[in-house]
Amino acid sequence: MTALLEMRAITKTFPGVKALDQVNLIVRQGEIHAICGENGAGKSTLMKVLSGVYPAGSYEGEIHYEGKIAQFRDIRDSEDRGIIIIHQELALVPLLSIAENLFIGNERAKGGVINWQDTFRQTEALLKKVGLKEPPATQVDKLGVGKQQLVEIAKALSKDVRLLILDEPTAALSESDSQALLDLLLELKAQGVTSIIISHKLNEVKRVADSVTVIRDGTTVSTLDARSESITEDRIVRDMVGRDMAHRYPDRPRRAGEMVMEVADWRVWHPDHAERQVIKGVKLNVRAGEVVGIAGLMGSGRTEFAMSLFGHSYGRRISGTVQIHGKPVDTSTVSRAIEAGLAYVTEDRKSLGLILDETIQRNTTLANLGAVSKAGVINEARETEVAESYRAAMRIRTPSVFQKVMNLSGGNQQKVVLSKWLFTEPEVLILDEPTRGIDVGAKYEIYSIINDLSAQGKAVLMISSEMPELLGMCDRIYVMNEGAFVGELPAAEATQERIMSLIVTE
Repeated sequence: MTALLEMRAITKTFPGVKALDQVNLIVRQGEIHAICGENGAGKSTLMKVLSGVYPAGSYEGEIHYEGKIAQFRDIRDSEDRGIIIIHQELALVPLLSIAENLFIGNERAKGGVINWQDTFRQTEALLKKVGLKEPPATQVDKLGVGKQQLVEIAKALSKDVRLLILDEPTAALSESDSQALLDLLLELKAQGVTSIIISHKLNEVKRVADSVTVIRDGTTVSTLDARSESITEDRIVRDMVGRDMAHRYPDRPRRAGEMVMEVADWRVWHPDHAERQVIKGVKLNVRAGEVVGIAGLMGSGRTEFAMSLFGHSYGRRISGTVQIHGKPVDTSTVSRAIEAGLAYVTEDRKSLGLILDETIQRNTTLANLGAVSKAGVINEARETEVAESYRAAMRIRTPSVFQKVMNLSGGNQQKVVLSKWLFTEPEVLILDEPTRGIDVGAKYEIYSIINDLSAQGKAVLMISSEMPELLGMCDRIYVMNEGAFVGELPAAEATQERIMSLIVTE
């Protein structure tokens, strides 16, 4: 197979940091090429160099595309050559239709007048290619994340894509949506479209990738060819983190203590559709030192339950009881929930968990400002002291607590979110998708932090879409389906098969 793309000795330097150091990448025509590495390894920076976000002249090295040296001035320049990048944060306009999103900036128009008949006809053809049956006039915000991802791919196809780059395309998707997307990539490959996929989900990489390039600390560590050798997840992990990880989940003694939280008959109705009950009489308990999981498919009600519990942040007509250490508590507002001893680490750290344009210092103390202020005035020296202590304890990789969190890797951002809530000294820590979008090395660090909290006697409630994560970390697992718990399994009896059996048979 001939090389469609060669990136030779790419070096990219930011003030005080060498993000890429002599990186090499060869992508062959018609293949799916995976790029793996820890957060901060340089994967996204490399793709920004390729797509013209970092223009020619701002880096060292050469890009050879379709046999010729390419010097892209901006992203439109690379798109004109058929290189299309789909970022993890989708670039769709929510209030516009599918058709309008597909051709925005590339309108089907003549003399400044859009030809809607042609636009809708071409939209239908593109949606058929990606397996979407929605009408072209459907507003994008009415679609789920999985379907929005397909709209992004249809948009790429409208631009005559020859090299499709996907950055963590399945990070926010359910298992079924993820499989559908991977199947589509294989179909596009059969049609001659070359793809680069950045992913932390190594089982998906192993399923679809023809080649895998591993980047660590801004340098190319290895390139593996699945067509000529067997590629194992353990081999990729070893190259990513520079060490063997025989145990993905750190060991800890499993000793449940006294009852900390009991929830009974918890019921929640949809915030917009008064007749629709979302949570249906849920009953749950968590003990000191326990990590209790909630398993379920996308839409089963896990996040809705957690948010409604934490300050009634979701839903209407919420009823039921919550007891902490045997005493009824009021969790009807976020401040009351915090006062009662609850903390909630949201699944969407960028939108709901952090103020990205603020510093690590300010984010760390945000949920408990009273502890670093007097008479409404923040003691900045005390705030810095607190942030520094959590930076050390959580091993947050940053030169300073005055660094803005937007500049941190996903794993380090998650540690800042955890620090923020641990500073409130909670009795119960609710973790919603705590390792979403972070690499295996950072995941291990998060797991170790969870185990440390458990050893300190904290009660941890953990929601995850990754069943191996729940099986590896939890003492007990509740199984949720359509707003109700349909089973409870101790760790010794839990398997992926048993969990799925409870979901589909109840």
